[in-house]
Amino acid sequence: MEINTVNTTVTKRHARVDVADVLRGFAVLAIILLHSIEHFNFYSFPDTEGQSAWLTFADRSIWDGLFFTFGGKAYAIFALLFGFSFFIQHDNQRMRGSDFRLRFCWRLVLLLLIGQLNAAFFTAEVLVMYALVGFVLVATCRLSDRWIITLSAICMLQPVCLWQIMRAISDPEYTITAINTSAFWSATFAAQSSAGFLETVKVNLWEGQLASLAWAWDHGRIFQTAGLFMAGMLIGRRGWFGRESQPLWRRALAIALICFFPLRGLNAMVPEYITRPDILKPMGILLSSLANLSFMVILVSGILQAYYCTTRLSNILARLIPYGRMSMTNYVTQGIIGSALFYHWGLYLRVGITGSLLVGIAIFALQYAICLAWARSHSHGPLEYMWKRATWIEFPFRATPTPRPA
Repeated sequence: MEINTVNTTVTKRHARVDVADVLRGFAVLAIILLHSIEHFNFYSFPDTEGQSAWLTFADRSIWDGLFFTFGGKAYAIFALLFGFSFFIQHDNQRMRGSDFRLRFCWRLVLLLLIGQLNAAFFTAEVLVMYALVGFVLVATCRLSDRWIITLSAICMLQPVCLWQIMRAISDPEYTITAINTSAFWSATFAAQSSAGFLETVKVNLWEGQLASLAWAWDHGRIFQTAGLFMAGMLIGRRGWFGRESQPLWRRALAIALICFFPLRGLNAMVPEYITRPDILKPMGILLSSLANLSFMVILVSGILQAYYCTTRLSNILARLIPYGRMSMTNYVTQGIIGSALFYHWGLYLRVGITGSLLVGIAIFALQYAICLAWARSHSHGPLEYMWKRATWIEFPFRATPTPRPA
């Protein structure tokens, strides 16, 4: 394979890209709001009988509005930035004459452990999946841009879904074999509803993890995540998060707007014309995945335009930088806080969707205040710092020591 020549000025290290922290902060904020109205994957809500009409309207508007805007998109931004961060780390070491790939494999092992900590509290966390899928970056980081674009596009086009659709069309007897996760989800719901802390952790780390990973596979998240990782790496190579690349993002915004509405409309129309589940299910996953990716591009390009082209909006968005720099700490702690609030082992709050949104805003406000105080004397969040320090320990890489970052 051809090795791409990175078009960057050779310096000691890449400067930190503030707009990437803005995007991280935005994504984690959106994730917290979604998780809060879902009760952190514990769909248990109080009886709404006798509830006022205006509160019912507010509940429905909040649920539909947040999922339309952020559902499947905030996660996609987070995945895109994971690939971007890998490029920065890999290229910093390349410019020092070092190979970061083996070190990054160790970093993914550490991420798997952090993900297990998160999963002990929150069943739908994504860090474990990131740790498993992240090896695609090690495998592709030295390929040419053309190969990266091709492989990323193939992953985002959901090859498994395409194969299932073509197979179902050509063979009337073909049926999709789905992973049966009902027992896993039932076990996690039962633990969240009635178990103590230790039993909930036990169930979360086994049935919860199996259910979450199986759901990710069945809904196309594995391939989509791999595609987004590679796309983020390409953005880093090309320097597309810089101010000078804004004309490119304006074109991306126009294309995404053109694509999103037909994809979303087609996804809503397909059930009226296709009734066979073995075609309808993969078709729905494919169309919703592409629609979400289009809307994610709208969000990212809109934030970039606001950050670079409008001083007032830039100043507002820049307030998310401290929050984004502690994105892992905030992501993990929101799951801990949320489970303590909503699960049976904790406070077991029984509030509706509108009240749950207010809880999510309160969690964000608390985290944001802590981030501002922490950033005054620290350059990394607590989990980010520990992850970085553990990444650069000598064992098991002592035989070929790698220069540590400044």
